[in-house]
Amino acid sequence: MKKLALTFFVFLMGMVCAQKMKVTSGNFDFLKGQTELNLQMDYSHVKFYKENMDETAYIAKQEKDIQKAGKSPEEFEKWKKDWAYSKDTQFTEKFLASMNKNTDIKTSVNNPSAKYTLIVETVWIYPGWFAGIMNQPSKLSTLLKFVETADRSHVLLEIDSKNAPGDNFVGLPNNNDRISEGYAKTAKTLARMIENKIR
Repeated sequence: MKKLALTFFVFLMGMVCAQKMKVTSGNFDFLKGQTELNLQMDYSHVKFYKENMDETAYIAKQEKDIQKAGKSPEEFEKWKKDWAYSKDTQFTEKFLASMNKNTDIKTSVNNPSAKYTLIVETVWIYPGWFAGIMNQPSKLSTLLKFVETADRSHVLLEIDSKNAPGDNFVGLPNNNDRISEGYAKTAKTLARMIENKIR
């Protein structure tokens, strides 16, 4: 009973910290009639945890945590490879799959024929944690910028997305899998916003 109550409490905390998405400049008018969109992922200014550590510090923290857990240096190398793969491939794939499932404007990477590009600038990541029946979702904050593909200094729309939760109903042991779900949630919310605005 205590475990059930604790799980419900964690769920409620996740609801309190639900995603917030707000337009900070521009509007959606330019997307009317568009059938494709180019995607660019940007991790150049990402921060982690409440301490707002940079990526170098985040990687060092992971190495220290792996050492503290009594695991071998090979485990850290495995983690580093998984992190690089997640940034280069998994996060993008999860975002694209969710985006394309929820809007008719088909999004892809490296598509110079698309008139507009969506730049997903990752601002902040809280990886969350997993401990069997107890777990906490990751949280992801991004700046979503729509620009002209031919002139990326021309920003048509900016959206501030905060605390997109990343998890599923049973919990995900791998940090990067939880973070991936945050990208999927961000894309789903954005796609539905687009569909609502351009009808």
